Amino acid sequence: MSSPSTSSSRFGVTRQPLLFAGLVFGIGIYGGLYIWRPPVWWLVSIVVFSVSGIYLARRRGAFAFVLSLAALCAAGALIIEVGKAGGGGSSLLPLDEGEVSITAHALADGAYAREGARETRQALDVETEEVSYNGQTIPVRAGLRIGIYGKISADDSEQTTSGPIEHVFQYGERLRFSAKLYAPRNFRNPGAFDYRGYLTDRGISALGSTKATEVEWLPGFSGSRIKLWQAQMRRSLEQKIRQLWRPEQAALVEAMLLGEEAFMGRSEKADFQRSGTYHVLVVSGLKVGILALLALWLQRGLRIGRGPASVVALFLIAGYAWLTDVGAPVWRATLMFAIYIVARLLYRHKATLNAIGAAALALLVIDPRQLSGASFQLSFACVLIIAGIAMPLLERTLHPYLRSLQNAESTGYDIALPPHLAQWRIDLRMIAGRLGRFLGGRSPLKLLVLGTRLSLTIGEFILMSTVIQAGLVLPMVIYFHRATIVALPANVLAVPLTELVMVSAILSIATGYISLSAAKIPSFIAGVGLNLMTGAIRWVSALHFADARVATPRLWLAIAGTAALVFAMILVRRRPLLAIVGLSGMTICAFWVIAVPSRPNVHTGTLEVTTIDVGQGDSILLVTPQGRTLLVDAGGMPQWMHSELDIGEDVVSSYLWSRGFDHLDAVVATHAHADHIGGMQSILANFHPRELWLGVDSPAPELQAVLKEAKHLGVSVVSRKAGDEFEMGGTKVRILAPDLDSANQGAHANDDCIVMKVSFGATSVLLEGDAERAAERKIAEEEPQADLLKVAHHGSATSTIPDLLAAVHPRFAVISVGARNVYGHPRAEVLSRLEDANVATYRTDLDGAVSFYLDGRQVIPRLATLQ
Repeated sequence: MSSPSTSSSRFGVTRQPLLFAGLVFGIGIYGGLYIWRPPVWWLVSIVVFSVSGIYLARRRGAFAFVLSLAALCAAGALIIEVGKAGGGGSSLLPLDEGEVSITAHALADGAYAREGARETRQALDVETEEVSYNGQTIPVRAGLRIGIYGKISADDSEQTTSGPIEHVFQYGERLRFSAKLYAPRNFRNPGAFDYRGYLTDRGISALGSTKATEVEWLPGFSGSRIKLWQAQMRRSLEQKIRQLWRPEQAALVEAMLLGEEAFMGRSEKADFQRSGTYHVLVVSGLKVGILALLALWLQRGLRIGRGPASVVALFLIAGYAWLTDVGAPVWRATLMFAIYIVARLLYRHKATLNAIGAAALALLVIDPRQLSGASFQLSFACVLIIAGIAMPLLERTLHPYLRSLQNAESTGYDIALPPHLAQWRIDLRMIAGRLGRFLGGRSPLKLLVLGTRLSLTIGEFILMSTVIQAGLVLPMVIYFHRATIVALPANVLAVPLTELVMVSAILSIATGYISLSAAKIPSFIAGVGLNLMTGAIRWVSALHFADARVATPRLWLAIAGTAALVFAMILVRRRPLLAIVGLSGMTICAFWVIAVPSRPNVHTGTLEVTTIDVGQGDSILLVTPQGRTLLVDAGGMPQWMHSELDIGEDVVSSYLWSRGFDHLDAVVATHAHADHIGGMQSILANFHPRELWLGVDSPAPELQAVLKEAKHLGVSVVSRKAGDEFEMGGTKVRILAPDLDSANQGAHANDDCIVMKVSFGATSVLLEGDAERAAERKIAEEEPQADLLKVAHHGSATSTIPDLLAAVHPRFAVISVGARNVYGHPRAEVLSRLEDANVATYRTDLDGAVSFYLDGRQVIPRLATLQ
């Protein structure tokens, strides 16, 4: 048994100084983000801690080490405070000023897509050179993300290469166009994705769109020659990939090798996400690792020394990171690989955790803001789990048996091994001897050793994957609300196939530059691997239990899960019993996060009505006094907006998960318009409600898709018509529209909208959906008095007639409306009516998500806490 005193068996601060240095530096960054102090305060702390540590270095080494860590912690806070102080400055871009003329150059090749036979669109990031508006032209340097839209007329249907519609702008090309510019806007709900911060990190200050016919290509080039070479090389590789594989396979190869996902549909990406294999699609540490191993293997095959081979491999990986240009994740992996190479050359095979700490510290010094990003945290956690838990566990279980297979025929080598491994080798030779009676010669032992080595290698991969999946359950749930139960078997299939595809694809592309005919064999192998991988992933992701969507865990559970991970990392190096205890604790926490239902954050004994900010659409959450949940509509995007954003998945679900909801009792599809039910399919799949309430069954494609999904998931469809009254969770629900004889069949869906009044005690809310004048006149006759009114049709002039306001007499109103919408909602006359009626009005475009709490006596409005 190995001695517990060896350095490799310890997990202490003094034995892993750089790891703990990286951790405390990260803690300091979080302190600077959430605990404001003047930069001078942190600077003085650094000086005091450093001087004290130097003074005590020889007298009390441990205390001096703690002080040095405290100095690093203060340094982390200082660097983030200085970054915030220097991040000011207002943009000179004319935002929300109407049409402006912009001269700019492309920062990257445009992403081009053809929408059907008659429409095209191109997403392009540009840097402005000058902007003209109000009769003046000013020089401005700022990043823009623009959408270029075009329609191909019948006369131009054969046109494929000429004209502004078909021109895909490339890096450095200059252009002039007219567009309305506006600042990026986040959906103002708790749990919402920080889209504005995402664009800011990529240098994008504003968004805009323009028609392709209004874009003028300008002569000249503006940009870096090195960046131009990079773009040209990527372009050449993309062209070669499309020559070697058919379109659907070429899209996968581009995503896997170059990180280009523009040609993959959302449903294809969802299959990889549901199966826990999305990392296969993106350029990540896995790809860097595969390429590094391939490089080292080739160098070893050419019998080049360890030093030159390592240097060549490092340059190759760095070149790959530069070529893919997908940002921090690949550079993180490259840096970690570089540190590993240096440690390997210095024969520091046991310095893995220190190497991880050094890489994390270097990355945070370069860009401390990435600490709060999911990508950095997941990458760091994954490598830490591998080095801190999986590798020590393998060293105590499978690796000794793998090493003992060397020179299996040599009995003299048995003496140098521990007794149990020597006995293992003797048993193998005995089994081989028995097999030799049938096979003869020495081949039985070689075959047995080969089979045993393969079995142990598979076991190694399964054990490591299991540990990684268990360790990453908590961050995956926090950031992506996914617990991919089938991730282990899916990765057992996907990762080896990824290695096969990458190696054969690289060989095929390299050969393709010499001879396309010679490249057919490796491209065929890569194609077979892609078909096997996508087929398996599609089958796995189709399983009902494949993808468990999980609400954000409570703080105590997050702390417990993190503590279990740390203890597992410490105890796995201790005695076997303690190692089992540590791993069991980590597994139990992972199981708890996935299997134990969450407890939503609700106000018991009240009726909650929350209007979620979904832009130009509707989605309203009702929580009854007894905890029953009802979601009225799920937002959505009309097809003409050409957006891949799924409001149900990306906005509504994120809000519900942030509140701790993992299921709904019922959902309502008020009517067949995309801005109300476009996100409903995702809501059905994520929260599995028991009922779907429906007014009129319209043939509209959006509604039929929702009904198809409901049938697939076993959700009961319940018809609701005017006159229906029933109890739900301590409230009284009364349906006011549509009428029993309503049969527009989608011709004018707003007239078929479900309108309901929900009452609790002496308080009530009237939810109008998109009801218009005709419906509101009938509603006004039904004595619909309510304290809270959800204003109909986003504040359109077609609704909120004076007769309705007089009948309802609300004290509060809320309008669900998108900022800068093209319809001019809410209309000034509607706002005037509400003001004249002394109604306190809230708007999602200005206030974000708004919650109203009806306790039976009064209504208490409250704006959602924004991050």
